[in-house]
Amino acid sequence: MNHRNPQSTRPQPAPVPDVGQPASGPLTREELQLAARNHSMPLEALRREVTPPGLHYVLTHFDIPDQDVSSWRLRIGGAVGRAIELGMAALRRDPAITVPVTLECAGNGRSLLEPRPLSQPWVMEAVGTAHWTGVPLAYLLGRAGVLPGAVEVVFTGADAGIQGGVPQRYARSLPIREALRPDVVLAYKMNGADLPPQHGYPLRLVVPGWYGMASVKWLESIHVATAPFTGYQQQVAYRYQSSADDDGTPVSRIRVRSLMVPPGIPDFFTRRRFLRAGPVMLEGRAWSGEGAVTAVEVGIDGTWLPAHLDKPAGGFAWRRWSLPWVADRGEHVLACRATDITGATQPLEQNWNFQGMGNNVVQRVNVTVE
Repeated sequence: MNHRNPQSTRPQPAPVPDVGQPASGPLTREELQLAARNHSMPLEALRREVTPPGLHYVLTHFDIPDQDVSSWRLRIGGAVGRAIELGMAALRRDPAITVPVTLECAGNGRSLLEPRPLSQPWVMEAVGTAHWTGVPLAYLLGRAGVLPGAVEVVFTGADAGIQGGVPQRYARSLPIREALRPDVVLAYKMNGADLPPQHGYPLRLVVPGWYGMASVKWLESIHVATAPFTGYQQQVAYRYQSSADDDGTPVSRIRVRSLMVPPGIPDFFTRRRFLRAGPVMLEGRAWSGEGAVTAVEVGIDGTWLPAHLDKPAGGFAWRRWSLPWVADRGEHVLACRATDITGATQPLEQNWNFQGMGNNVVQRVNVTVE
């Protein structure tokens, strides 16, 4: 199979529909296969400021590459004054930073939409926060020397497959202004240890504030481009569309969201919560790719109360919130909603779109107090 050069800016062939029209009813066999390959973060892990790699959400488009770090190289080229090729030993000698970043899949919440877009059937837990260590992208681009006329930087991973009928390597681009941010990192460590295979070993891009599709894993090449990138993952996937015929607008920064640690204990099958009457501390995390979370409200049977906010771990890391509640016997519905510095607040109702992107609807938790 001949793979199209993922760095090409030439128009792609017209893609065939990826997985068909949105559907109602039970999950399809294909959705269940995707759900078995990928995994979300258990909501109880929201108690942790930093998510262990095994609990952090994972989305893998194709297969996890089997990378040999001794022969692996990172190539930087395109509209630069000097092309660069680096092995891991050389990369680790460069200046390093560690950035706490909350990553969330752009399709988080997709399975809650009606009708349901057919892809990875996330509920609400496709998220995690880690400390990413590596070389600032801006440092390496500075070494290469970005030429005038550069508009984007294209990142290509080692993972290959077919999506929408288009053979491809997974590739995404960033506008040059985003690529030159000081906090965008080429990470080779996650929480102080080498990247696990599923998280992009030996090197991945991490773009704070953007949905996870921008943080290309198993990174092999960086191409500075003088024209917009038109690869599948940029022009067809990861777009807000009203229908299949709508060109849509690109997905970029994470919409404001909060999640609650479900209190009490769960029923195994339904996950409904049970707890004893009396004092309980409700807690969770909130984040936004647009900047600081400024408020979280907790809904108790439709009444909204302001929660206490802890200090955030970083500019693009989630922020703990808490609210004491005296639970009385009976059935209750708990909810949480966050507001960020731009004034954006989570919606109470679903915002439907064709690909099921950016669904940051308020979380609701049904609780039986005994």
